[in-house]
Amino acid sequence: MYKTFVVLLALVVGIYNLQAQQSSIEEILQTIESNNNELAAFRSYIEGESWKLKAQNKLPDPQASAFYLPFGVHNSEDYSEFQISQQFEFPTVYAARGNWIDKKKEGLEQEYQKLKQDILLDAEKLILEFIFLQKKYRLVEQRVDQSKEMYGEVGDLFEKEQVDILDKNKARIVWLDQQFALEELETQQMNIVQDIKALNGGNEINPELSVYPYGIEIPSEDSIWNEYLNQDAQIELLEQETQVAQQRLKVERNQLLPNITAGYNYQGVAGNNYSGFYGGISIPLWSGHSKVKVAKAQIDYQEQHKTDVITSLKSKFSSRVQRYQLLLKKYREYQLAMDELNGKLLIQKSYELGEISFSEYFSEVAFYHQAEDRMLEIEKELQQLRAELFKYKL
Repeated sequence: MYKTFVVLLALVVGIYNLQAQQSSIEEILQTIESNNNELAAFRSYIEGESWKLKAQNKLPDPQASAFYLPFGVHNSEDYSEFQISQQFEFPTVYAARGNWIDKKKEGLEQEYQKLKQDILLDAEKLILEFIFLQKKYRLVEQRVDQSKEMYGEVGDLFEKEQVDILDKNKARIVWLDQQFALEELETQQMNIVQDIKALNGGNEINPELSVYPYGIEIPSEDSIWNEYLNQDAQIELLEQETQVAQQRLKVERNQLLPNITAGYNYQGVAGNNYSGFYGGISIPLWSGHSKVKVAKAQIDYQEQHKTDVITSLKSKFSSRVQRYQLLLKKYREYQLAMDELNGKLLIQKSYELGEISFSEYFSEVAFYHQAEDRMLEIEKELQQLRAELFKYKL
């Protein structure tokens, strides 16, 4: 009963830690989204473009004109005239253009979402790289201690003339190599932190993460792709651009309707004056039809472009999934092989019992370290590939 309780407690703690870790990486990405300079600049750009778009659907400025004609040969009083007028397009044009402007604004938001996903993916991959370096750092720390201990033991054997100077120097070089590897990892971690800081608008940020937040299992390719189609910002942007082109066609068709001018006119001559309403229309017989053809061509282009891009994205997506499955299979095979190898303790024991020489021990340990490093590399690549596959969720 007690053992069962301990197992359940450990499971609950493990689940809690995993959730806390995942929450941490999400909090870091949220912080970067809030502080990133490129995203802030694009948000300002969207605001400016929105005002520019709104200005395109305003009425033109009213026109006022006046005539006073005192010169010339005439028997009557001087002639004067005053006129104020307002020109506007056919009312349906403003409604169509308003819808087009709304679509353009939505497109700008999709551009922002695409940029955000790109930046946050870069940030997430940097965080995953940092976690990888943390895991490798802990591993190399152990290697430093082990190689230092081995160097001491070989030194004692050298004093007893049981090994030669070559073996002693090899042991020392192994120890120094591991120390150097540890220092390199420290430098790499600092560089990663600086890169994350740059994405965070130059604000200090410390990942403080040492465990990957995600498992290595993923849903089926079709399941992920269906979500990708519905949520990826690039695909949504392509759809939005098609809708913008379709709405533009409606605007151009409405602009074939007459433009209208209305106003007030006053004329005064010989002590008399005349005033009343002024009206006129401008029929776009020649200027509008070519614009309609251009708008239709733009729709055809956008639809074909969308199809081409989605086909290309699907191909890249499938390649990533295939690569992921290959790496996952390789990672599991490595895990099984490493378990069967039974680790460095067995190699150490064989050396202590005199079953292998120091050179053989050195070779076996180096081989085991390479296998450990390769496992970490594969695990990191799996995590980063997973981040790319689920980029649409950022």
